[in-house]
Amino acid sequence: MPAIVLTTNVKPRDEAHEKELVLDLSKFSAQILGKPEKYISVVYSYVGTLSFHGTFEPAFLLHITSLGNINPEANEKYSKGLFDYFKEKLNIPGDRGYMYAYRSARSITVTKCPPRSLSTFYDPGLAYLGHEGTTFATIFGSK
Repeated sequence: MPAIVLTTNVKPRDEAHEKELVLDLSKFSAQILGKPEKYISVVYSYVGTLSFHGTFEPAFLLHITSLGNINPEANEKYSKGLFDYFKEKLNIPGDRGYMYAYRSARSITVTKCPPRSLSTFYDPGLAYLGHEGTTFATIFGSK
C-alpha cells in the first residue's frame, strides 16, 4: 500500500481523461515512492468548490498514506516531485496546494461535539505537510 487521494478543482475534460490521469498518477506515485504499482491505490476527486488563497483558481489537496517510507527527508523529495507533477499535468502552481503525508495515526485528538457531529483535529507535524514543492519544516526553518 500506498493510498493516494487527490482532491482538486481542476475538472477533467471527460471520463477517459480522468481515468488517464489516475493511471498516470498511479505510475508516477509508484516511481517516486519506490513502491510496486500493484500496491498503489489512487482516488481522483473533482470538487468545484475547493478554494485556496480565497479563490477558485486551480488548486489541490493530496493525501498520501504509505508504509515504511514516510519521513521528513523523503517527504521533501515527494513534495518536490508531486508539486512539479501537478504543475505539469494539471497546471496547478506550487503555491496552490497541500500534500499531507501520513505514516501513522499519531497526534489525533477528538473533541466532544453536539450529537451527530464529530470534529477531528490532526497535526501532521511540519515535516509531514508539503507546500510549494517542499515541506513546512523547510519553509519555517525547523526540522
